Amino acid sequence: SEVSFCPPQPLWTTYRGSGPREHGHRRHLSLHRHRERGKEGQVLHRSKRGWVWNQFFVIEEYTGPDPVLVGRLHSDVDSGNGNIKYILSGEGAGTIFVIDDKTGNIHATKTLDREEQAQYTLTAQAVDRDTNKPLEPPSEFIVKVQDINDNPPEFLHGPYYARVAEMSNVGTSVIKVTATDADDPTYGNSARLVYSILQGQPYFSVEPQTGIIRTALPNMDREARQEYDVVIQAKDMGGHMGGLSGTTQVKITLTDVNDNPPKFAQGVYAMAVSEDKVPGEEVGRLKAKDPDLAENGLVDYRILEGDGMNLFEITKDSETQEAVIKLKKTVDFETKRSYTLKVEASNPHVDSRFIAWGPYKDTTIVKISVEDADEPPSFMAPGYNFEVEENAPAGTLVGRVHAKDTDIMNNPIRYMIPRYTDLEEFFIINHEDGIIKTTRPLDRETQAWHNISVSATEIGRSLISFLDVNDNAPEFAAQNEVLVCENVSPGKLIETVSATDKDEMAHRQHFHFSLAPEVANNHSFSIKDNRDSTASIFVIRKGLSRMSQDVYHLPIQINDNGVPPMSSTNTLIIRVCSCDSKDTILSCNVEPFILSAGLSTGALIAILACIVILLAIVVLFVALRRQKKEPLILFEEEDIRENIITYDDEGGGEEDTEAFDIATLQNPDGANGFLPRKDIKPELQYPMRPDLRPIGNSVDVDDFIKTRISDADNDPTAPPYDSIQIYGYEGRGSIAGSLSSLESVTTDSDLDYDYLQSWGPRFKKLADLYGTKDLVDDNS
Repeated sequence: SEVSFCPPQPLWTTYRGSGPREHGHRRHLSLHRHRERGKEGQVLHRSKRGWVWNQFFVIEEYTGPDPVLVGRLHSDVDSGNGNIKYILSGEGAGTIFVIDDKTGNIHATKTLDREEQAQYTLTAQAVDRDTNKPLEPPSEFIVKVQDINDNPPEFLHGPYYARVAEMSNVGTSVIKVTATDADDPTYGNSARLVYSILQGQPYFSVEPQTGIIRTALPNMDREARQEYDVVIQAKDMGGHMGGLSGTTQVKITLTDVNDNPPKFAQGVYAMAVSEDKVPGEEVGRLKAKDPDLAENGLVDYRILEGDGMNLFEITKDSETQEAVIKLKKTVDFETKRSYTLKVEASNPHVDSRFIAWGPYKDTTIVKISVEDADEPPSFMAPGYNFEVEENAPAGTLVGRVHAKDTDIMNNPIRYMIPRYTDLEEFFIINHEDGIIKTTRPLDRETQAWHNISVSATEIGRSLISFLDVNDNAPEFAAQNEVLVCENVSPGKLIETVSATDKDEMAHRQHFHFSLAPEVANNHSFSIKDNRDSTASIFVIRKGLSRMSQDVYHLPIQINDNGVPPMSSTNTLIIRVCSCDSKDTILSCNVEPFILSAGLSTGALIAILACIVILLAIVVLFVALRRQKKEPLILFEEEDIRENIITYDDEGGGEEDTEAFDIATLQNPDGANGFLPRKDIKPELQYPMRPDLRPIGNSVDVDDFIKTRISDADNDPTAPPYDSIQIYGYEGRGSIAGSLSSLESVTTDSDLDYDYLQSWGPRFKKLADLYGTKDLVDDNS
């Protein structure tokens, strides 16, 4: 047998629609017919069919008035007689996509959104129109929705919060922000995003392609500014003009590093201690401030040197980070009255990156003065032994004791024998000099020894002091208003408040600050207790408006550490002011604020001054006009003229704007030189007619009047003068040229009005009139 292959014959043809991605390709579904020859020469036919075409495309969001043509299906067996019927089935068939069963044209009847469905799978089939018998096997094809840039980039995880260490090097990565675009990333630049920074420069930058935010300035100090609000924009179309964009906010907080050494506020601190204090009692406190946080702000203290190193010691209050100086041994005012200590404050945790910036320590001098205390007198000897003969008469001298006041005042001493040591009163002592004498004879056999005590008391002024109790509540040390700018940034310190108390607690007194319970949840201000009897007031609201509220009353509760503790609520007045770009306060009053919405005071004064000047000018002008009124009586020397304007022809058209200016009415192409006016008095004086002579004292009034009228009518030099206006030109813009009869011929036979027919509709009436006249003349 012999097998032969015939060339493939085209069976189906698909035509691409006129969509935005039309390629103009045409693919054929080919029928391969195989011809086999049997042993007996019989030819066997075998066919294999299949769809071969590209995908169809339809643009999304199409809003044209007519359905958009997706493509066309055509079978080679379709001879065009209408016997073939095309059927479409699958996703959206009959609702979104419809097919013309005669021509095979496929249309999209609805607006498609690629983000909802990117492609549709359809099945096409050709059947016999009468029998519905399939002429070709069905086959699937895909209609892809072509993307357009109709979706802006979105930051799905914003707003972002990031932290970066202060003093970081330029280019340190802070955070990566990512935007998504619902458009097709595989087609065009609709989903190609470019990042840029809208707010936050020059402190931070963003990489255009990756969205990584980096530091852009060196030495960013947290102690100067801790938080930054950065706005990042993502724009599609590769960042080119016409692309859509979206933004997100990134709040970046600088974290603390140990870049600040501790610092004493004073170079010398003065303290005092009484000589009657016992070891272990507190002498005073001092503190070195470190603006760093947590362990970076920890401070250790020690005594470096001084003449009081053996008498005083230093410890640290871990809660307040204060240095506490305590008495180690007793001091004596009479022996030494002052001591000096050199105290050092240092950071226990030092960052090696900033060692080169200098030593992270500071020193100060503490001078401690010893205060005198009222000490009791001291006897010159610890004990005295005296002898006296028995049976000695009363008043016999026994001995003398001597005591001395060790205080600097050296007050006199008073001596006494306590009665409980000499119940029978055998002895008596002189209160002033300490001489002891007997009061009666003594009997050795009855009592050989007498032990008595002598007391020495300092004679001085009696001072009665009242012990203080905590019966006064603390209050603000100063009642000052706080002025704050409208454009103040959140987190800014606006005031540090302190307190005072009338009670006498000296250095042991401490105050604690907090917001009153009724304003604890306010959204405008916050308070931070510094634990050193002061508190810091911060703004937590972004921007304050004097329009909504110009004064805030912030109640602050102050507690002391007395026994029992006392507290009070004090109101801090915060006034919102107008400031310039450098935070310089311009005005805090209501009146200037109201004027700023319109005009300032200076501008209003200038306007009023201008109005007054204008009114003065108008009044002066009116006064001058009243003084220059025209006289009602005409003087004889003034000529009275009339201009007689005759409008007997077409006129000057749009250029006839001045009735007395003949130059405008003349043909500008034929006017040469200045044309004199004809409404002025002639220079040529005509002689008086001989028959007109002056009339003397005639009594005939009628003849007199007639004579005068005749003289006036026949005298060309007498007013009024006739003025002849010549309209010899139609106008500069007319296509007809001049229509003046003065320049026309005088005989009717030479006139030819046929050209009026070609001048257009404006001259149709004139052409009809003259044409009618010619017909009448011809008929006559």
